[in-house]
Amino acid sequence: MSKPFKKALLLFTALAASLSASAEALKELRLDYAYYSPPSLVLKKFGWLEQDLKPAGTEVKWVLSQGSNRALEFLNGNSIDIGSTAGLAAVLARANGNPIRTVYIYSRPEWTALAVPKDSPIKTLADLKGKKIAATKGTDPYLFLLRALHTVNLDKGDIEHVSLQHADGRAALEQGRVDAWSGLDPHLAASELEAGTRILYRNVNFNTYGFLNAREDFARQHPDTLKRVIGAYEKARAWIIKNPAEAAKLVSEEAKIPLAVAQLQLKRNDFSNSRPGSEHIQALQGAAPILLSEALVKPGTDVNRIITELLDPLYTRLASQ
Repeated sequence: MSKPFKKALLLFTALAASLSASAEALKELRLDYAYYSPPSLVLKKFGWLEQDLKPAGTEVKWVLSQGSNRALEFLNGNSIDIGSTAGLAAVLARANGNPIRTVYIYSRPEWTALAVPKDSPIKTLADLKGKKIAATKGTDPYLFLLRALHTVNLDKGDIEHVSLQHADGRAALEQGRVDAWSGLDPHLAASELEAGTRILYRNVNFNTYGFLNAREDFARQHPDTLKRVIGAYEKARAWIIKNPAEAAKLVSEEAKIPLAVAQLQLKRNDFSNSRPGSEHIQALQGAAPILLSEALVKPGTDVNRIITELLDPLYTRLASQ
């Protein structure tokens, strides 16, 4: 064995030992749950992570994320270690300095669409010019709104954007305080079923995937714990696919929403592909121009590079071994 190879092997062994020690030293795992992420609700309900991590002495702390923007704020502020967001929102955050890596795809949802009150005179996207539209900035619904406007040669300067959290956006629409709302399930599904809210524009290709993101330092220091988290998410995903009726009931109970709303939400989720890969990179690269054209990132930002840096299939592969 050559000296350089021996040296490299020793360094790798030392690093692996250091990572293992860091993982063993983890006292608390902080991760979010979100009503737009059914697998997170399944995990929180059944306590599989708590059971798996108990022998290592690691406690689990669940933190509610009300939207991608909140999850990303928590990650950036070191309030959580792992958070659930939409794909394009994660790209935007990393481009603006949030040190995260996407380690898992928890679903491919059609969770957002543009909605108007049932009796609204608005019939087309072009009719939105000059109108008040609610959307949570930094989330998939906000980016969906901008992409939808671009299809009819409008941009954010052509509307009056009202920044509200998802639940507040629903209330504003139903109370007539805004003309339209770029909504998010389960709030959107609930508004459709309970208030007769009408979908003005939908486009599944403008919905980016559900990303599970880890802070880079956490992923580096606690690879074994991260592997266990991904394994638990895989267990939750398989359970949802196998038990759709029970999953809808569980989501209904956990999110405190009517069963019909939970059923509609789950119907709009595809749980078939959980490993970050070329499919997700291509979808995000197709959406990347909106970040530059709307000046959501610094001029000259190489968004395609940001995307390839963000998605990390390593841990999903490890979890499947």
